[in-house]
Amino acid sequence: MTRSFAPSGDLSSPIVAVACVVAALSFGLLVLELVRARGRAAGAVGAAPARAALGTALTGALAVLGLLAAILRPVAVTSRGSLVGPKVVVLVDGSRSMDLPGVAGTRRESAERAVEELGKRADVRLSRYVFGEGAPLPADGQAGEGGGAAPAPGGSAGAATAPDRDAGAPAAASGSAAAPASPARGRPQRRSDLSAALEALARAADERPSAFVVVSDGRLDRPGPDDTAAATRAALEGLDVPVHTVAVATESVRDAGVRAVRTSGAAVAHQPLSLRIDIGCSGGLACDAVPVVARELREQGAPTTLATGTAHVEGGVGTVELGVTLDRAGTRILEVSIKAPDGDELPENDVRYITLDVARDRIRVLHVAGRPTYDVRALRMWLKADASVDVVAFFILRTPGDEVNASSDELALIPFPVDELFSVHLSSFDAVVLQDFDAAPYGLTKHLPALAQYVDKGGGLIMVGGPNAFVSGNYARTRLARVLPVDLDIGRAPKVDLGAFVPRITAAGRAAPVLAPLLALIGDEMPEMPGTNVVGDPLPGATVLMTHPTRTTASGAPMPVLSLGEHESGRTIALTLDGSHRLLFSAFASSSAGRAHGAFWDALLGWLMRDPRFEPAAIEPRGGCLAGEETALVLRPLAGQRGEARVTIARLGSGAVVKTLTAPIGEGGEPVELAAGRLEPGGYSATVEIVPEGAVGDGGDQKRATTRRDFACERGGDEWADPRPDVARLEEIARATGGASVLPSGAGSLSLPAATQVAAERHVAPLLPPWAWTLAAAAALGAHWIVRRRGGLA
Repeated sequence: MTRSFAPSGDLSSPIVAVACVVAALSFGLLVLELVRARGRAAGAVGAAPARAALGTALTGALAVLGLLAAILRPVAVTSRGSLVGPKVVVLVDGSRSMDLPGVAGTRRESAERAVEELGKRADVRLSRYVFGEGAPLPADGQAGEGGGAAPAPGGSAGAATAPDRDAGAPAAASGSAAAPASPARGRPQRRSDLSAALEALARAADERPSAFVVVSDGRLDRPGPDDTAAATRAALEGLDVPVHTVAVATESVRDAGVRAVRTSGAAVAHQPLSLRIDIGCSGGLACDAVPVVARELREQGAPTTLATGTAHVEGGVGTVELGVTLDRAGTRILEVSIKAPDGDELPENDVRYITLDVARDRIRVLHVAGRPTYDVRALRMWLKADASVDVVAFFILRTPGDEVNASSDELALIPFPVDELFSVHLSSFDAVVLQDFDAAPYGLTKHLPALAQYVDKGGGLIMVGGPNAFVSGNYARTRLARVLPVDLDIGRAPKVDLGAFVPRITAAGRAAPVLAPLLALIGDEMPEMPGTNVVGDPLPGATVLMTHPTRTTASGAPMPVLSLGEHESGRTIALTLDGSHRLLFSAFASSSAGRAHGAFWDALLGWLMRDPRFEPAAIEPRGGCLAGEETALVLRPLAGQRGEARVTIARLGSGAVVKTLTAPIGEGGEPVELAAGRLEPGGYSATVEIVPEGAVGDGGDQKRATTRRDFACERGGDEWADPRPDVARLEEIARATGGASVLPSGAGSLSLPAATQVAAERHVAPLLPPWAWTLAAAAALGAHWIVRRRGGLA
């Protein structure tokens, strides 16, 4: 209950104003009269004139007040109701940088203490949100309309208003100011976007806040450091309210870390790429020369060192430029690390990972053929005709048994650099085609281990059939045989089957994108082939796209004719026939104008190069991957596929499988999200296999076409790259909006808008009856007149 006084209710505001003005003029005239009378009596002796003037002033003042009271006739107003505090929105930074040390404990703990101090305020209604990426989220899954509606004695509390769900603002519910929701709970955010939070709340259609309180360390993605004040005012969108800030940290930990890694230009295979690496030292840690190493993560084995350097730190900041060259196109994971000085308290940001999508300027192909045939000629013509392919051809035009009646020096003007090609320059090629080639008679067997290692490191290899390929080419039991997708069974005869046949496309072949361009031109029927090499069962992980209609392997399965395989970081293809030229020039090829040959080889070469057109799906971590947090993989299958997706996550370097996931996919190619759980820091590869619905028989139990995406998980990410709090930015935000910036201990003393009383009952009672006010005014006037006369005033 509250008690106040007001003029009589039958008087309008203008009359009250005129009465007050007349009373003020009366006081002024009385003062003027007394001043003039004092001047005339300046020669009088004694204290009598002074006492008379004092009496005249007092009685005159009482007479004026009496007349004013008689006109206004004051009444007493008694109200019963509640005090409703103003809506104050508390925005707590939910980014990962809040897990770093702060004023006392972590910054997140300091934020909790600040919110607790604000929760003790009974004169405001707190709405608590956590901001990070996009629109803010209610703290602890609740909207932040909390207590603060303090009822007046004997009254009832007013109801809090919840934000409108349809207005674009986060859902809200009522809470208690005495028990604030903990802002530290829930998943840490990977960004700190204060502008987005202010924009979302300023646009909400519910009750507008009277003030904002931002609890953060100042490491904000938005507003940026260059336009903090203007960006903050723009985010409020004309909402003229103060934004107070609470700085949960004032000093940085002792740290040396990799602040940022930037690239100059696009990453192109076989071309130098410049890495600009920013190193920072803070918290008083002594830094001078900091060693920096850039490595590339491999599927198997230790990371490959690409470049090293030293960053010279001055004023807490140092920069080093490292030049690296990546031999393979596709997704590559680079590890940039430093050797931090002693005393580094935050080792998590000493190692950073960057993912590069390496493009190709031109595809470099090494075409090795054993003898000139129609098939060799057709493939070489296609390779030379494609402007995007840079082909180096190595053809054997004579065998050691040929009688040429001339010495080797007389048969060539310039010796061909075979050893240099396979030992030095092999890694510069994107793909190697071995077509009807037997390495043994030409002394090239010694290079097969290097060719196998080339595949392990990410190279592509196609072995094309013929009398001198596969088992008949002496590749069985060599290092190269283990990278092929089929077994080279030397115990079976014959090694070559010269019988004509029509390859049969498997269920996997009909579903695989790599054969889609060919099937679109010729349908499911292939031309008759002149023969095939005899091979064994497909090796684990191989995908069989074509089989022989009659020949079987030792296990009784149809013999593979076209098989795809992956070995460590590389890919291989086994094509056991040497009649693909019949897709170019034959009676069968006339129906497609010979375009089927180019479509066939373009897809095979594109699959080796991991061209997205021929991958069965695309997969990547949503929002990146942070170690120790839940990671979600987004799978995007090609439209038209239906069945099951099997995803295998393995660590780069060791190849150890850490997670296997499955998910159904529909025909529309809709994205599918898979929960990968919490992963440790490091590099990973996610391999996707699409198994068509109801795939049984005809190779249906074989592994299907796969696609792979490499990614890396960091311990701290960008939020821990620079641990320094930015108190100056918080102060600028507060100044730009008329707010104040304090530490957590001062959060409870922030100057917030006053509460508003909501009345439920109102009583009006006159202090005195009208005749009493009139009588008192007349008495006061009479007394004043008597005093004036005695004092000698007219």
